[in-house]
Amino acid sequence: MIRERLFLFDTTLRDGQQTQGVQFSSDEKTQITKALDDLGLDYIEGGWPGANPTDSAFFETRPQTRATFTAFGMTKRAGRSAANDDVLAGVLNANTPAVCIVGKTHDFHVDTALNITLEENRTNISESIAHLVAQGREALFDAEHFFDGYKANPDYALDCLKAAYDAGARWVVLCDTNGGTLPSEMGEITSQVIASGIPGDHLGIHTHDDTGTAVAGTLAAVDAGARQIQGTLNGLGERCGNANLITLIPTLLLKEPYASHYEVGVPAEALMTLTRVSRMLDDILNRVPQRAAPYVGASAFAHKAGLHASAIVKDPTTYEHIAPETVGNARIVPMSNQAGQSNLLRRLEEMGIDAEKGDAALSRILDAVKQRETDGYAYDSAQASFELLARRELGLAPDFFEVERYRVITERRRNARGEIVVESEAVVTVSTRDGARTSFFKNEHAQDIQDDGPVNALWQALKSDLGPFQDKVEDMRLTDFRVRITQGGTEAVTRVIIDFADDQGRAWATVGVSANIVDASFEALLDAITWKLLRDGVSAS
Repeated sequence: MIRERLFLFDTTLRDGQQTQGVQFSSDEKTQITKALDDLGLDYIEGGWPGANPTDSAFFETRPQTRATFTAFGMTKRAGRSAANDDVLAGVLNANTPAVCIVGKTHDFHVDTALNITLEENRTNISESIAHLVAQGREALFDAEHFFDGYKANPDYALDCLKAAYDAGARWVVLCDTNGGTLPSEMGEITSQVIASGIPGDHLGIHTHDDTGTAVAGTLAAVDAGARQIQGTLNGLGERCGNANLITLIPTLLLKEPYASHYEVGVPAEALMTLTRVSRMLDDILNRVPQRAAPYVGASAFAHKAGLHASAIVKDPTTYEHIAPETVGNARIVPMSNQAGQSNLLRRLEEMGIDAEKGDAALSRILDAVKQRETDGYAYDSAQASFELLARRELGLAPDFFEVERYRVITERRRNARGEIVVESEAVVTVSTRDGARTSFFKNEHAQDIQDDGPVNALWQALKSDLGPFQDKVEDMRLTDFRVRITQGGTEAVTRVIIDFADDQGRAWATVGVSANIVDASFEALLDAITWKLLRDGVSAS
């Protein structure tokens, strides 16, 4: 059976940058471009040359890619020729092998937004595409508001598509710009477009997630015959985002009927980097990765219930639709007060510890977990702390260092300019195998630093001088900080869960509990460093 080719078009650097609060630097765009190219994407849309200084600088220094690099722009304006339109010229001057231009296909927008005649708009589309083709570029036409336009005036919407196709567009892309079209409608309308004379191997789909169905809508369009898919990493995009390529890629490669019927340019070895690529983008954006994200989320292959964990030990396919390592993820069997010996045995095995069912040590660990969760701890989302707890019960936890004392002070005052500032300072005394050392940190320019709190001051002091272990903690960074008050009244305690990451691509979480939020945080910080040293194979002696 000959498989049809599906082409993947990434618009993270253009449409993804329209996400509220997202603005990539030129260097970040280069980093993302390389990751996309390594992944095997067919097209990478770099942005709109000339629209802003960052995009202009990026196009001047963009990396060479195997993927077809694409510039984005708009159709020529009415009243001038395509050759004399300065906006279109600016896009062409980026010298990319492909150019994607957007144009109106909804009569309402032509009348209201452009304030020109329907025929003028159709001419703008046709002449713009013809000009790109004449310049030797691969031309793509983004049919803006197409699905809404088709429902309002199908004849005109189709005329706009045909104008682009007849002028030489390699791809005519159906855009659900407002994100309100449901998958069933999308599939039906895509079929009607193909029936009108535009072949599916020249048809693309571009969806938004305003109804939470962007991925489903994309697949419906593919089922109907569209052969180019546009989307973004992690579903970035304006409002609710675009179709998520991180979800679409493994679905196309691993799920039927797509795996058998279509060929996608992402090889199996690149698919195994998918989780890392997703988290790389979150790291660039300083965002916490979504734990429940399909395929790549930290909870995507987490099995908390004892019944599930017992079955997973026997055969992972009992509760997993794919093997997590296929997409570079990992299976997690969290520990909680719902846990049984099956969960525990699985976790110990993953930690490299041999144990047998019925071992007395298992009961001690489970009892410790249940007691500590009664005290306010939560280990289902703090696996690193659980591993340390288990190792301590088994006598397998090394003592890398000991904290003799710490002190943290926070001061709110006016500075010399009369501005209110908050400054924190911390002192930590640590004993290691080569003696005791005291480290100090003071935030002296709080107004210029994003995190000026006491926990950050403690963290900076703690990791600033760990003697023989210092080089092992340099790449550690905090990625999330969560606080929950447990119980209530005079018995209330604070639970702090902190997420960490390092340059090796590892992510882990630790938990601390105390009536004092700073002390709870400090406990979680200590666990995080200990787990990191343990996983790096550091010797405590």
